[in-house]
Amino acid sequence: MRGLRYASCWEDAAVVAEGLAPLAGARCLSVASGGDNTFSLLARRPESVLAVDVNPAQLALVELKAAAFAALPHADLVRFLGASRAPRRSDPLGPWRSSVYHEALRPRLGARARDLWDAEPRRLAAGVVHAGRLEGYFQIFRRVVLPLAHRHATVDALLAPKDRAARERFYDEVWNTRLWRLLVRLFFGREAMGRLGRDPACFRHVHQPVGPAILARARHALTAQPTHDNPYLRYILTGSFGERLPDYLRPEHHEAIRDGLYRLSLREGSLETVLHRLVPSSLDAFNLSDVGEYVSPAAFHALLREVRRTASPGARLAWWNLLAPREHPADLDPVLETRAAESAALHARAQAFFYSRFVLEVAR
Repeated sequence: MRGLRYASCWEDAAVVAEGLAPLAGARCLSVASGGDNTFSLLARRPESVLAVDVNPAQLALVELKAAAFAALPHADLVRFLGASRAPRRSDPLGPWRSSVYHEALRPRLGARARDLWDAEPRRLAAGVVHAGRLEGYFQIFRRVVLPLAHRHATVDALLAPKDRAARERFYDEVWNTRLWRLLVRLFFGREAMGRLGRDPACFRHVHQPVGPAILARARHALTAQPTHDNPYLRYILTGSFGERLPDYLRPEHHEAIRDGLYRLSLREGSLETVLHRLVPSSLDAFNLSDVGEYVSPAAFHALLREVRRTASPGARLAWWNLLAPREHPADLDPVLETRAAESAALHARAQAFFYSRFVLEVAR
């Protein structure tokens, strides 16, 4: 879909949900993006989840995924989204996906989302989790760049279960070649990623080399963490999540999400604009994604002041730093407390490995 940046959330939604817990009965705000974080919050049975995005294409994606949760059993939901299969030029499930969309999902969509998806039959037929700009970027990496460095058998060996010592040995002796390091620095550098993958605005406030930082985070993912059950790593290297699905698509969450869809509301606009219209102390949990990457420190601090105004006592807020470090300003010290140890522990477990830091804060 034109304008769709992300078909999935490349943040670990399980970490977000754990950081914002307890969520049962909570009033939540979530950056919509690909919907993964938002649905993971719904799985924890909150009172409400308000999903916000400036991009109508992202909201149309969340609306389509919500319709799929409402209409389809779990196995069909995964098949329709394309989560467990790499995209193909001719997918045998394509006609089935098109039929499901027109017969079961389209009637559940609002007019705007319906018009946007009606214009995208090929993306629907291929599976919508592959439809974003960033997912297309990963497909280029998998099909063009990765084969220059490693064969399929080497990728399979990387993803095989191993203990940490074996992972580090495999990385040092087999995977971490000079060509691998060069290709990652180039392909995941500022210019290539800004042109082909993420929004170029993401790098406006970044003042460090991008490629080396991504290479360092990749080493962490390939050695410090198990590789065989990391859905984000598996998607990047193979084109699908395989059997280890992202948190919101795991079967144990399906019923809670489906039954809680009436608690979900979508709102188009910036976070600042939406928050400004809310009354004080009206929210208990905030998933701010990585919005700090796109704005100046001053603008991020202004956003946090609005967050604090709408936060109930004890409310929890979480965000990710990729390459632009963002913290709350000193004048919010009396009313916001950073949970540094908890943040670091959660970040160490995050399987979505690109991010340099996870920040968890509590409203005093």
